[in-house]
Amino acid sequence: MPSSQPRNTAPADIADIAEIERALTRISHLLTRAKQHDRTVAAAGVPVDRAAVPLLRLLADADGPMRPGELATRLAVEAPHVTRQLQRLEKAGYVERVPDPDDRRAQRIRLRDSGREAVECLRAVGRRWMDEALSGWSGEERRLLAELVNRMVDDFVAHAAERDHFGIAPK
Repeated sequence: MPSSQPRNTAPADIADIAEIERALTRISHLLTRAKQHDRTVAAAGVPVDRAAVPLLRLLADADGPMRPGELATRLAVEAPHVTRQLQRLEKAGYVERVPDPDDRRAQRIRLRDSGREAVECLRAVGRRWMDEALSGWSGEERRLLAELVNRMVDDFVAHAAERDHFGIAPK
């Protein structure tokens, strides 16, 4: 029978891991629920649905235009999902298709200036919300939180990539 405890973790550490998991679940729910999205896009003045936001953010952070398949892979979603979102975002004027320099038959997706402005507006609303929520924290506490959260995300990304690389199925 498989254990519900992670391997190589001392019993005292299990409680810490459980608390981290609970906190991440709470914050994930809080930040991704429909009401929060509706308030964010209304405050930002950016009329996009929830599924479009990660796509816009990914394109904004990319070094250049990306293939739709690469977007789907990076977002861990099916390609038809990305295709539908890209059609909506293109119609709204946030993205555009450009020729793929490596394959003339293919196209890449580039964020237009209006798409960059939309992402910055969404991020500004999110930063303002976080600033208000953490207003009682000292500058040092915020700095430490930022450092630890970034470290955790880097470790999660590396762990996920390692599992994907070696074909390790989640337990």
